[in-house]
Amino acid sequence: MTTRVPWQPDAYLDLARRACFICELLAGNPDYPHHIAYRDDDAVVFASRFPSVLGHFLVAPVSHREHAIGDFTPDDYLALQRVVHRTGRALTELLTVERLYVLSLGSQQANRHVHWHLAPLPPGVPYDQQQTALLDPANGYLDIPDDTLSDLARRLGDRMTA
Repeated sequence: MTTRVPWQPDAYLDLARRACFICELLAGNPDYPHHIAYRDDDAVVFASRFPSVLGHFLVAPVSHREHAIGDFTPDDYLALQRVVHRTGRALTELLTVERLYVLSLGSQQANRHVHWHLAPLPPGVPYDQQQTALLDPANGYLDIPDDTLSDLARRLGDRMTA
């Protein structure tokens, strides 16, 4: 059974401002644990540490870049978006999905390393709980068992490399 954990904005903000969480996870810092599904020379795909839904993954460039458009050449941007597309396609093959939300979040004040969230909306979620409501931190995040996340990340990576 998966439960929701209340959002702790002060603790989250401290974590988000302490260091670049993507650079730290890529460096193997145990304070920034994530389940990596896929990685190549240019991109990394990993499970959200604070998932709004099962299958909430992030895609980020391996190199530290901060602006979703300005820090990329058109070719670099399109290469990264191909990874976003492959990730989304693989997620929708693994899970039953009504709609796949894809968005870039972050700020120059915290979570500066650009990244894209992929959040698969399961069927049957009432409309008033979809879209931005699904991602609203006030609703908390899912406490998904570590073995479930690990297995999903492995299966996602397998699909992406098949």
